[in-house]
Amino acid sequence: MASTKIRDYEDFVKVHAILLAASGIPPSLHFQLFQKLSSETFDGGSFFQVEPCEDGRQRRLILTSDSMEKESQIFLVDHAWTFRLPDARKQLQDIPGLAQRMASLMCVDVDLVSDSDDANLERDGNDTRGNVVEILESEIHKAKEKGAESVLWLELEELGIDDAMLLSLDLSSKFPNLLALSLHGNKLQNAETVVQEVTKFKDLRALWLNENPVLKNCDDHMRNAIIQGVPRLEIFNSCFTSKFGQWAFGFCGGIFGKDNPGCFDNTAHALESLTSLDLSNRCIHSLFNKAFSATEMPSLSYLNLRGNPLEQNSVNDLLKLLKEFTCLQALEVDIPGPLGGDALEILQSLPNLSQLNGVNASKIIEAGKHVIDSMLLPRIPEWTANEPLVDRVINAMWLYLMTYRLADEEKIDETSVWYVMDELGSALRHSDEPNFRVSPFLYMPEGNLASAVSFSILWPIQNVHRGDECTRDFLLGIGEDKQRSARLTAWFHTPINYFIQVYEKYFQQLCSKATSFTCTKGSPARSLFRNDGSVLRVYTDIPQVEEFLTRPEFSLTSDPKEADIIWTSMQVDEEMKKTTGITENQYINQFPYEACLVMKHHLADTLQKAHGRPEWFQLTYSLETHLSELIGDYYVRRRDGLDNLWILKPWNMARTIDTTVTSDLSAIIRLMETGPKICQRYIEHPALFRGKKFDLRYIVLVRSMKPMEIFLSDVFWVRLANNTYSLDKASLFEYETHFTVMNYIGRLNHMSTPEFVMEFEEEHHVKWLDIHNRVRNMIQTVFESAAEVHPEMHSSTSRAMYGVDVMLDSSFQPKLLEVTYCPDCTRACKYDTKAVIGSGGVIKGRDFFNHVFGCLFLNETTHVTQI
Repeated sequence: MASTKIRDYEDFVKVHAILLAASGIPPSLHFQLFQKLSSETFDGGSFFQVEPCEDGRQRRLILTSDSMEKESQIFLVDHAWTFRLPDARKQLQDIPGLAQRMASLMCVDVDLVSDSDDANLERDGNDTRGNVVEILESEIHKAKEKGAESVLWLELEELGIDDAMLLSLDLSSKFPNLLALSLHGNKLQNAETVVQEVTKFKDLRALWLNENPVLKNCDDHMRNAIIQGVPRLEIFNSCFTSKFGQWAFGFCGGIFGKDNPGCFDNTAHALESLTSLDLSNRCIHSLFNKAFSATEMPSLSYLNLRGNPLEQNSVNDLLKLLKEFTCLQALEVDIPGPLGGDALEILQSLPNLSQLNGVNASKIIEAGKHVIDSMLLPRIPEWTANEPLVDRVINAMWLYLMTYRLADEEKIDETSVWYVMDELGSALRHSDEPNFRVSPFLYMPEGNLASAVSFSILWPIQNVHRGDECTRDFLLGIGEDKQRSARLTAWFHTPINYFIQVYEKYFQQLCSKATSFTCTKGSPARSLFRNDGSVLRVYTDIPQVEEFLTRPEFSLTSDPKEADIIWTSMQVDEEMKKTTGITENQYINQFPYEACLVMKHHLADTLQKAHGRPEWFQLTYSLETHLSELIGDYYVRRRDGLDNLWILKPWNMARTIDTTVTSDLSAIIRLMETGPKICQRYIEHPALFRGKKFDLRYIVLVRSMKPMEIFLSDVFWVRLANNTYSLDKASLFEYETHFTVMNYIGRLNHMSTPEFVMEFEEEHHVKWLDIHNRVRNMIQTVFESAAEVHPEMHSSTSRAMYGVDVMLDSSFQPKLLEVTYCPDCTRACKYDTKAVIGSGGVIKGRDFFNHVFGCLFLNETTHVTQI
């Protein structure tokens, strides 16, 4: 279809009709969107402001305009970083400034000092003192202009003030009535000097010494001396002292600050109008205080108590105290914590609450006892001081990434695109009841995909007012039927014990299913060989079969109705039989319900139903159904100090497409967004060949499932990684280190069967026959399990070839990776043109299908071994 260049609004709608419908953008905003896209108008800065929160470890987006009605405005959000997942680390390393920008956007650079900061800190003492004196004189001047008798609030932060300078400044003489003093980020080192100077301020309510060396060089003696020497001190280094009261509450409630320092003698009734109080992380041990009462704060509707031990108060006493605040509607508190371990019990004790931890009370009641009580306590990235910036970004990016997959009329991309919105978009935090919505959008100014530019589109879905935080739903459209609460673990801390209990119950169920099957014996499947010499007609749509099947007993036909044998890459179901005219008397290269083997989630289900957790198959979870169990398993392994590396694979893709190795729980959960996946424990310690990882593709020929009649080809394909194996964190992004099947299309690293066996035996001092017998027994068990769990697989007119991928661990025990169906088995023979030795003599790769058809349809046993 010819592309349409965008010239006007009608062209825009015509080209983007499907995208507009899929995005959910209201039609009333389509014209405004067109205007902003065509003029590249990024005007969000005029309506919003990004501000730090969570002690600078996150950012949030605040509305700065007076108000914004639902679906009244639309905004373009740029993409700061777009990439395919395997390219992430390389881009961060190679693109100038990218790692720095992402680190700043994701707030993982907060401990880094810029060159300019270093220069400021290295100024000589005279320059520093002169700058501080200027600041002091300026503060005195401002106070006089306001008619104040003295300065009450003084901030001397990051000015390079050392002990000698603090003494020389004689602050207590210049500012005797000081209520708040911040010396944050200076060079104070001597505890005695600090105590001597700050205890001269007898009216001081708040003192901040954070980020000074003195805090690392002393114990609690300095703190105790300061608190004892400053009789009215309520806040020390952001923590409440035992003397906290009305002033501290006023400060946390935004009433008192630099512009309104408050005064000890005229603060009566100052808290009457207070509606919101954030007391999070204030080290409060007891909440019982005459200032913390419904009498003093009758209008209080929001209270945040997160991060406080409150160990001096009983649960019942705290609940009784909070019940007195009749206007209290929203509460945030650690669960389990000082109010108990159950959200439902808290709501029952405080019936006026409409929100608990940011979640509607009605939703918590609907979800029941196992609701994710602490779902909105954010998961903040952690790092060490010497951790490279790239690693910090890789660890943090799963909290910010979004994804889409490109598609045109011909196909959909096999690999998803991930992106990070710019600073404005990334500041949108999660809410179960968001006031904004975000959707990716591809603008195609030339009317085709080649010209596409990606944006995110932001618009309000509720009425919003000045000062409101702007939020979005990270899991839009995903409810509990799709494991919403468990998936929120990617961004928030969730109750570990709940998931561990779910996992332990599941694990016990698996352990109780350990069984073994006995192969059903019977008469072998009949040969199709015709005594009259007539050939067997074969219909196929697989190029390799057309090229390599040259035996005189078979001839090719282009009409499936005339064929005796249908060898196809398509699924032969009732609909296809009806369309093509295939009859029940024709032989096909598929068994009914073979999906129980060739689709990864069904294979795992089949084997776990049959054997629970056999040693030769890594414990596997289908993320669509067993995410909670996986999360519990992850936490147990982390608790016990065990290997916690996992591999994620799509249900039904081959050649390791969209396959990822990671130890990051948030990554595991977020990768669900690119399609249904299984998650398996990674084989961290495989057997290596010449220092490289490898796996083995065995070809299994199945004549019958009942009775069981399967054959193993004498020739298997060795697939070698191109790079030396490593578990270094950076190597997890190296495809050619951890995967092998690039050998079909990329740099080949392939060996014949006997050559590999000989060298492997020499390298590891083992007998391959012992390994082969273990592999053979495992493969037999796999097919027996399928026949037992799914007896509907039996068909007298089915013959099939399967690929079975096997890896050896460091103890040379086989591990089943997957079972693939016929078309995926045909790739190897195209590239293996070498002569190899089987039990029947010499066989060339290009003769492969002659022997496959001979075994399956003529009952020959050359180059195969019956299992």
